Amino acid sequence: MNAVLNRMTPSITTMIRMDHTHVLALSHRYTADTALAKKRALVTNACIALQVHAQLEEEIFYPALRLVLEGDEVLDKSEPEHQQMRELIGELRERSKTDESIDEVFDEKFMQLMRIVIHHVADEETRLLPAAERLLRDELGRLGAEMTQRRIELMKPYAREIATSTARSFPVGTATGAALVTAGALAIGAMFLSRGRNGHGTGEWRKKDLSNRGSSKLM
Repeated sequence: MNAVLNRMTPSITTMIRMDHTHVLALSHRYTADTALAKKRALVTNACIALQVHAQLEEEIFYPALRLVLEGDEVLDKSEPEHQQMRELIGELRERSKTDESIDEVFDEKFMQLMRIVIHHVADEETRLLPAAERLLRDELGRLGAEMTQRRIELMKPYAREIATSTARSFPVGTATGAALVTAGALAIGAMFLSRGRNGHGTGEWRKKDLSNRGSSKLM
């Protein structure tokens, strides 16, 4: 993996916390009387962010953590909670296609999704992330770079939706909006740096053999 990308990206636990903050910020902007176009943008942005975040955790974070944290009930229920989220995301994405479907039922489904997310975030931030910072201390930076590279791949199909929904979700002049623009610019820069170094796009991301990580990291 390219050394510049390693230096540019935050640790995996910092990145997970940033994702949590982003989705919760979107939920705080959603109210019953929010304009329909803005509701659609907020939900689109949150759903894409959650889809990508869940896949990144399942591919990179959870496998690494399972090697050093066996039999943890919070870790064991994390993927089933992701599946609950995916079911609601599918319903919301389908209903958000027309203004007529954005009604009280839509509001309740989004709030139901956020209730699951809030519970999930609390478990991760009080149990799993501290455990990772204790047990995977020497791996956090490398895992963060791996997650960034994979994130770029997963976000590519949603690039237009992300740009449009972000612009409608956050006023450009706000600190949050500026932070999101900066994060997007870093992601694009990292993608081009990776291309320049190895002569191809990020599609060459390769799966790691995680079984070599855990032997010396056990509690």
